[in-house]
Amino acid sequence: MGRILQLECMGTDEKPKAARGWRWWLLVVVIATLVMAASYITLGRNFGRLNVLFHRTRRHPVVVEKYADALAIALQFFDVQKSGKLVKNRISWRGDSGLEDGKEANLDLSKGLYDAGDLIKFGFPMAFTATILSWAVLEYGDHMREVKELQNAQDSLKWITDYLINAHPSPNLLYVQVGDPELDHKCWERPETMTETRPLTQVNTSYPGSDVAAETAAAMASASLVFRSSNSAYSMLLLDHARQLFTFADSYRGSYSISIAKVQDFYNSSGYGDELLWAAAWLYHATGDELYLKYVTVEGNFFANWGAATWFSWDNKHAGTQVLLSRVNFFGSKEIRGEENIALQLYRKTAEVVICGLLSSSSASATSYRTEGGLIWVMQWNALQYAVASAFLALVYSDYMLTSHTRNLYCDGVLYEPMDLRRLAIMQVDYVLGNNPMNMSYLVGYGSSYPQYVHHRGASIPRDAKTGCSDGFMWLNSTAPNPNVAVGALVGGPFQNDSYIDSRNNTMQAEPTTYNSAVLVGLLSGLITNSSVVPSFL
Repeated sequence: MGRILQLECMGTDEKPKAARGWRWWLLVVVIATLVMAASYITLGRNFGRLNVLFHRTRRHPVVVEKYADALAIALQFFDVQKSGKLVKNRISWRGDSGLEDGKEANLDLSKGLYDAGDLIKFGFPMAFTATILSWAVLEYGDHMREVKELQNAQDSLKWITDYLINAHPSPNLLYVQVGDPELDHKCWERPETMTETRPLTQVNTSYPGSDVAAETAAAMASASLVFRSSNSAYSMLLLDHARQLFTFADSYRGSYSISIAKVQDFYNSSGYGDELLWAAAWLYHATGDELYLKYVTVEGNFFANWGAATWFSWDNKHAGTQVLLSRVNFFGSKEIRGEENIALQLYRKTAEVVICGLLSSSSASATSYRTEGGLIWVMQWNALQYAVASAFLALVYSDYMLTSHTRNLYCDGVLYEPMDLRRLAIMQVDYVLGNNPMNMSYLVGYGSSYPQYVHHRGASIPRDAKTGCSDGFMWLNSTAPNPNVAVGALVGGPFQNDSYIDSRNNTMQAEPTTYNSAVLVGLLSGLITNSSVVPSFL
């Protein structure tokens, strides 16, 4: 009884001490909270304009209006180039065309895009266009959504992939061309009124085309990621085609321009090794299947003669593959061990050489030089393709660095930050949009001064013209500006001295292509705002 009483007395004596202790800690917490709140407000006032409180800019990104406007224009060129029964037609002077394409093989090949100023559907550059458009959406789809252009990009992509699906009617057969280029180039006519025959060209086990089949596999795999959340059935269909096409390309190796000699004068291939690695890289992103990762490890050694090529085009995927596989090293290599991990590190190292070459004109791996106006220079035919594509890769790599908190890139004794890569990209796109010695935009429809004599059949012929195949050349040779604006067209671009001759017969400089537009869409999309990329496509 006494012990109980003693314990009770001890308990009653300790309770006031505990209460006082808790009140003291509560007071400390309240004071600390007030101090933190005051500091937060002060920092917000002093550094808000410097985006120190960066989470606000992520929720409400600041849009760069000139790039948003340019993107809206650039995306319209895919509508200009559409074949088939047009849906939601945004181009007033365009109508239905190519409705009978594929009929000779009981296929519907009416969709797809005319690749340039002519009326042929070339499957190789069309597939590359789809792959790059997919990549742009995957990296910067949130930017596109912010300016209400994501749906337009997806619609254009699906117009191409619908065609590619139909062009692949069986596992080892792919139709890679609709129309006869030699016959087409003897005509100058609107696509809506063409009457010449439209033969089909295919690759198969007897006449392989690993390059075009692998590029089409890359297009299908990348597009499957774009549509995975919005149209899962379509996404799976694309992925099935991608797997089959990759197996076909790898099992029956050969260049399509050797199998089909007549394509050499139009889209000649330099080889198929880069496309096989490019396709495997995209299939790994789309599936997570380590067999594709092993492929780029083993075959990457076999095709290791690419060097550190700085250019990136419809026929050279080496630099793009290195950057794309660097993404895995940046974000997804923690659980990858052994040979594959080492290979990914090597791909990233090679990608760094590519980017360093673009940043430093003194680097041994740099492009030969830039023009005096600042344009990255590779070659004079369709010069802007290489400059814009290189800038796109630099921008993507800078965002990989930013997202992964990689502060620097070391290039021959110089440290570059992500913003340095971004500035390079900005310099190139600003050149395209008018900050160049000609003081003109090379993006048709953007700004007050842009090419008026674009080498493009549909744009050069009035909608109500009655001319046909041969007599239509009067419009090619006309001295009047195009009656229709090929809105969104990115022309070939300037000469090395930064000059440009605005002439419809100047094919080298004045002809636009869909793949030019695709890389420009990617570049503009990344520059709309300054938020970084998502770590995973899945």
